[in-house]
Amino acid sequence: MQDQLRTNRQILYDLASRYLEPLPGCFARLIYLAGLRNPATERYEHPDLSLVYHPEAVHQALAKCHEELFERTLELSLMEQKQELIQYLDATRQPIPEDRKKRRELFEKWIPLAAPDYLKELFQSNLLALCDLLHERNSKARSGK
Repeated sequence: MQDQLRTNRQILYDLASRYLEPLPGCFARLIYLAGLRNPATERYEHPDLSLVYHPEAVHQALAKCHEELFERTLELSLMEQKQELIQYLDATRQPIPEDRKKRRELFEKWIPLAAPDYLKELFQSNLLALCDLLHERNSKARSGK
């Protein structure tokens, strides 16, 4: 049991120091972790960490980290979430779909599978509202109003 805890801590340390810390903000980190989940198997995989640690240990550590980061993101105020989202969008230059259904599908991928339904709904609701605000702000800026 001690070895398992020690391994888990080391995986999380390696993940945070090498891969998460360089990323700009909580949304970039959250989306990075979501991207490590294989959609075919629903298991988290990391090519570099799996070379050093057992794949099951990597999966468990990444899943837990994704859940914790998801919850921490939701603990931010809506204004802080907005700033974090803007920071992510500015850094990646990745457009958010204008269609609400496509947005919802995109945001669904960012949510950990084990998250409770009420947190999934809160996350989706927050992001949809923030994207509507950002889209409206950008539309006004382009039209000069």
